Amino acid sequence: MSFCNLTGKVALVTGGSRGIGKAIAKELRNAGAEVIISGTNVDALKETAAEIGARYIAADLSDSAQVDRLAQEAGAVDILVNNAGITRDGLFIRQSDDAWNDVLRVNLDAAVRLTRALLPAMSKKNWGRIINISSIVAHMGNVGQTNYITSKAAITGFTKGLAKEIARKGVTVNCVAPGFIHTDMTSSLPEKMVEKFKEAIAAQTFGEPEHVAASVRFLASDEAAYITGATMHVNGGMYM
Repeated sequence: MSFCNLTGKVALVTGGSRGIGKAIAKELRNAGAEVIISGTNVDALKETAAEIGARYIAADLSDSAQVDRLAQEAGAVDILVNNAGITRDGLFIRQSDDAWNDVLRVNLDAAVRLTRALLPAMSKKNWGRIINISSIVAHMGNVGQTNYITSKAAITGFTKGLAKEIARKGVTVNCVAPGFIHTDMTSSLPEKMVEKFKEAIAAQTFGEPEHVAASVRFLASDEAAYITGATMHVNGGMYM
């Protein structure tokens, strides 16, 4: 059997139609897992699902009822990757309640609610992998992203607390914290800002979605069974 083989496992990747989520879904599918992707853009979901051989479920994670429906339609899942996230950037003193609440509702509350719904089936089988996508900014901060940073730092704490509770049932809970990765989001950054960020990265370049996906594949595997409550940093040496 090949390294990090996931044949026979079912994986759900939220925000799986593009960027890092798409790369994760593709990597898990290549490892042999049956993959389900979720998102809000039905056309993008259909395209990605057809491309990688996955199933898709459209769901708006800002709506708790749709989160519950996603869990119900996904069924028994072995691997949950809480990747979906949004930003509503702006200086804290000017952030509206909506900008704050929207980010925490999607980035934190939806991940917690989905995890709670899918965890019992993992516990019953004495095998499960929960992988939460955090961010480098949860560890080093960033101007104008107080709401986003709070959501990602909270996910890190949630990961540690749940890992302690559920380890005896054969379920691991870990984070992957990407740094600056080539995605649609970073492609819109001004060139001067990109160069400034690159100067702070030891590798002197942005990473690729596949770098994050490889880390998720490892944490989802049997080989990572003794790793839980951890954060794997994928940032080219920007934060150590």
